[in-house]
Amino acid sequence: MQWLAGASPDVVSQVRAALPARRVPAAVLVPLVVRETGLTVLLTQRAATLKDHAGQISFPGGRIEPQDQDAWHAALRETREEIGLLPDFVEFAGYLPDHLVVTGFRVTPVVGFVDPQYQLRIAEAEVHDAFEVPLDFILDAANHKSRRRSVGGLTIEVHDIPYGDRNIWGATAGMLMTLRRKLQTRGETS
Repeated sequence: MQWLAGASPDVVSQVRAALPARRVPAAVLVPLVVRETGLTVLLTQRAATLKDHAGQISFPGGRIEPQDQDAWHAALRETREEIGLLPDFVEFAGYLPDHLVVTGFRVTPVVGFVDPQYQLRIAEAEVHDAFEVPLDFILDAANHKSRRRSVGGLTIEVHDIPYGDRNIWGATAGMLMTLRRKLQTRGETS
């Protein structure tokens, strides 16, 4: 429920009750590309033909399968399947707290540093496009747009991050906001 940070405990419990009871385990890679000019975040735009999250901006990832050792390995497998990013180009950095999403997934975001020499091979059946956004842009609150959204009969405040002609919203924006809060908290304790 990290995407509800700042909401009252009453609102959080009401939203939690409105979410599907069955929560499918999933993992996404939060790929931070190490550029000379600073970190960027590698995102995908999902194919418009998909059943879940069609056309949305997202991190590469998906369901955790029985053969996956853990969320890290599931995120790497899904990332390779969706955009062809090889695991050799990704260094594990850590986990963000799980996010419950309205489609019934419990998503574990796995942060990884990506070598800028990576190459992609996009699986067009799943992904329309992949692109990078400067992390500084994402972390700057001036680039966040607040809006109200209805979830299970409740109206809650969520954040969008418009970038050019794209809009990062939903679970992806929520995970980025969690990353932002974690980095801010870490900066305050340093």
